[in-house]
Amino acid sequence: MIALGDLVRDGRAMMIGAVRQELLSGINTESQFVTLRDSLAAFEDVLLSRNVYESAAQAFNSCRANGVQGSNTDFLIYAVSIHHHLPIFTLDGDFLMYQRWMPVQLYKP
Repeated sequence: MIALGDLVRDGRAMMIGAVRQELLSGINTESQFVTLRDSLAAFEDVLLSRNVYESAAQAFNSCRANGVQGSNTDFLIYAVSIHHHLPIFTLDGDFLMYQRWMPVQLYKP
């Protein structure tokens, strides 16, 4: 996780609202929620246009047509990456699977 720490320290890490929501969902206690919410406040949300949402839906449909399932959030992350020319930092192997059907750019430290 050194690479993530470097991205955060350098101000190069970005977030979208859907990821913020996923991170905050399911927190067991109010104090943990507040602590994480306050920590995440350091990240501005990338603003999303209609084109980003349309691209996310298109990617979802393309993968689904080829038998690949994924979450709406994953495809939204992908679309933001494409529209804003940002690599995706992830430990989730799903994005490797998506690369067969779309040009996913993953962050490589």
